[in-house]
Amino acid sequence: MSKKRIGLSILLLGIVISAFYLLYRFLIPATLKPGEYKTALVDYGPVATSVPASGIINPEHEVLLLSPYPAVVSKICKAPGSQVSKGDIIVKLDPRAINEEIEKLKDQLGIMENELQKNRLNARSIRVDLDYNAEVKNLRIASLKAEIADQEQLLKVGGISPALFDQTKQELVLAEKDLKTTQEKNSIRLKQLDTDEQGLLLQIDMRQKELESKYRLLDQLNIKAPSNGIVLNVNGNEGEKVEKDKLLVRMSDLSTYKIKCAVDNKFEHHLKTGGLVYAVVDHARLRGRIGSVSPVINNKKINFDVFLEYSHFNKLNPNLEVDVMVVTTQKDSALRIERGEAFGKGNQQDIYVVKEGKALRVHVTTGIIGTDYVEILSGLNPGDRVITSDVSAFHRRKEVTFEEL
Repeated sequence: MSKKRIGLSILLLGIVISAFYLLYRFLIPATLKPGEYKTALVDYGPVATSVPASGIINPEHEVLLLSPYPAVVSKICKAPGSQVSKGDIIVKLDPRAINEEIEKLKDQLGIMENELQKNRLNARSIRVDLDYNAEVKNLRIASLKAEIADQEQLLKVGGISPALFDQTKQELVLAEKDLKTTQEKNSIRLKQLDTDEQGLLLQIDMRQKELESKYRLLDQLNIKAPSNGIVLNVNGNEGEKVEKDKLLVRMSDLSTYKIKCAVDNKFEHHLKTGGLVYAVVDHARLRGRIGSVSPVINNKKINFDVFLEYSHFNKLNPNLEVDVMVVTTQKDSALRIERGEAFGKGNQQDIYVVKEGKALRVHVTTGIIGTDYVEILSGLNPGDRVITSDVSAFHRRKEVTFEEL
């Protein structure tokens, strides 16, 4: 009886060994074919863990447009809710008051320019008179000098008396003093004429700048959108007079955006102003920072704002729903591999590295297991090619033949 049991045990053991061999030989694959695997390269880069949140794209800023001048609203071109492009006219103000002021300034400028011309003609006339007087005095001095030279010769031969010679010399001295006085007066007068002209030019310049300001103001009476956006509110009705600096239009600015986010209140301790987040928009990952965090819990959710570093990304649109990742831990430069099904939850992992047509099993130690990448602490080197898809079907093998695509 015992011999039968021993024989039966040997038979069962043989069956188990055969079954294990068949399982290993036929069910566990020895070769990986194209399309059966995914691989990634080991490199350096950021590795981050995060908690999920949801968000809705909103304009980052609102624009307030004020009345530039007391005027009557002549036409409302865009009603609240209208989408506008940069440069579109939203409200028109009546320009008649400004046009009247422009006409007055033009008349004043015309008068001033006429006065300037008169002043210049008068100055030319005075300069001619001054130059003539100075020339006459110069001629008088030249004549006296010639007369003195002649009298010196006559005085030597006794042709004239010394008293007459001295009188002529005194006349020369007086003539020279008279010329000097005349030149000083002429210089002062010419400076006065220049000052008068500069004063007129200054007044004309001031009026011209004022006129240019009125023309700019005239253009500002057409209240235009400074950027793409949506008109939120228009204060005023057609025919109503509005004062200067009154708020006329409130609109959103669609040139830059932020995200209004919500996250489960169990993750509240991860929300800190300035904290790092990533928003996934049309397969692109946009980096941002947490702004204000609401202290109120609504439906077990915490609301907070996210301000994007690339807030003018062309795929951002108002009211677009996006996924947001609130980063909880991050290493900026870690040895890493793209996360896949090959990685479990523990820090000790057996994975397969592709080398020379084979996938070799390697034991690695991992650090941070992030949302997209896994940190490698040991067992791999930069540039290693690793199978990241599910390896459970052949995880007992030390190596597997690897067929390239």
